[in-house]
Amino acid sequence: MNRRALVRRPSPRLAEGLLTHIDRIPIDIDLALQQWNGYVAALHAEGWETVEVPPAPESPDSVFVEDTVVMYADLAVITRPGADERKPETAGTERTLRELGYRLAHIEAPGTLDGGDVLKHDGTVWVGLGGRSNQSGVDQLAGHVEPLGAHVVAIPMTKVLHLKSAVTALPDGTVVGFDELVDDPTVWSRYLAVPEESGAHVVLLDENTVLMSASAPRTRQVYEERGLRVVAVDMTEFEKLEGCVTCLSVRLRD
Repeated sequence: MNRRALVRRPSPRLAEGLLTHIDRIPIDIDLALQQWNGYVAALHAEGWETVEVPPAPESPDSVFVEDTVVMYADLAVITRPGADERKPETAGTERTLRELGYRLAHIEAPGTLDGGDVLKHDGTVWVGLGGRSNQSGVDQLAGHVEPLGAHVVAIPMTKVLHLKSAVTALPDGTVVGFDELVDDPTVWSRYLAVPEESGAHVVLLDENTVLMSASAPRTRQVYEERGLRVVAVDMTEFEKLEGCVTCLSVRLRD
């Protein structure tokens, strides 16, 4: 597994970030930066190199770098975010990936696609449809990645901002989710309901280790009982903006 990931520092305007499904709660910007530093430090401690996309201080949601690109093999598909306010965020990501030597493709109008809607595992690419990503965006993504061996599956959703706000996947391919936010868990042949919303979000650090929010201790126990090693980080300020551990980084090659 490649151990390099994109990250982006929080904007000083983070507290102005967009909300769709939850009420606004005041955000402690200093604490958010402390938590972001802790997140990056956790990646480094697990042997990951991080590459910083240039900051975008004028874009409140820019720390959620996951939404700006979908990686598949050596291809970087630059997204076209569903919220107009977020469209400028992709330029810095594209520039960084071009400098790193990745092949580039783009989602074009009228398509919209947020990276947070894209869940990948073992050649299957599930894409949330109905929030920030539309059918044209899904079709364009399929056109880019299916020649590389991917199988793209659109997942209609109504309860969350992004697909990965509801579900992510464990190293063995089991999809984990918080039932109240999942429209149809039968989409996945292996699905595990977890007891806490923030526990449904994991980043795979290696074949036996997941990164997750420290605010889900009961779910952490579930994962540890399955034999997984868990790295937990504080995410409270980002969770106030419908963010989670997956939002803050992009693995550059699976």
